[in-house]
Amino acid sequence: MLKTSRGYENIIKQNQDNLALAYLPALKALAARLKERLPASVEFSDLVSIGTEELIKLARKYDQNLNDSFWGYAKSRVYGAMLDYLRGLDCMSRQTRTLVKSIDKEIAKYYNEHQEEPDNAYLSKILNEDIEKIKEARNASEIYGILPLDEELSATQEDKTFNKIEKQELVEIIQNILESASQNEQLVIQLYYYEELNFKEISEILEISESRISQIHKAVIRKIRVYLEERGIDG
Repeated sequence: MLKTSRGYENIIKQNQDNLALAYLPALKALAARLKERLPASVEFSDLVSIGTEELIKLARKYDQNLNDSFWGYAKSRVYGAMLDYLRGLDCMSRQTRTLVKSIDKEIAKYYNEHQEEPDNAYLSKILNEDIEKIKEARNASEIYGILPLDEELSATQEDKTFNKIEKQELVEIIQNILESASQNEQLVIQLYYYEELNFKEISEILEISESRISQIHKAVIRKIRVYLEERGIDG
């Protein structure tokens, strides 16, 4: 009887693991969408590993009587596990936060004039800062760039200005900024956040390069950050 019970448990465990494996391609697609916005120092394989571990845990807890779709049940939890991993990679120091704010302002100014981002050498010269520190600050900023928008913005607001802003007010700020944004900026935000397309797919639709899509996305996020920073200074 004990042998039969163990055999039954092994079958259940195998079926649960097979369920997780069936959704591995979907998990890899989710990890790839994250990776396209991250610096080269973050490995795609690490995101997949973290996601797979979480997926297996979820498969072993999954009750199909309570949830019709396993991926519908697991997707947000797997994504959350990947974000937790990224949050733990680095924590911005006060000095880095200050530098990120300065970089954001200079990039926003340059972007408005040239419609592209300046390189690190330009920022190093303008800000009179070591180029390696510029690189580190931009990498840290890019990691925070994959967090949910409200969390991403608050990560760079050391003075907690953001925390005084209600979610509804943030939505209104973003809407106002988008109203004055270019058509491509509006389309990139719409396609990325609402249609959930990746940069490659957006690139094919708009017929511009993936790197350009990335720049446009960053430009909108940067406009919001600068707006909040100026709001804190004014208040």
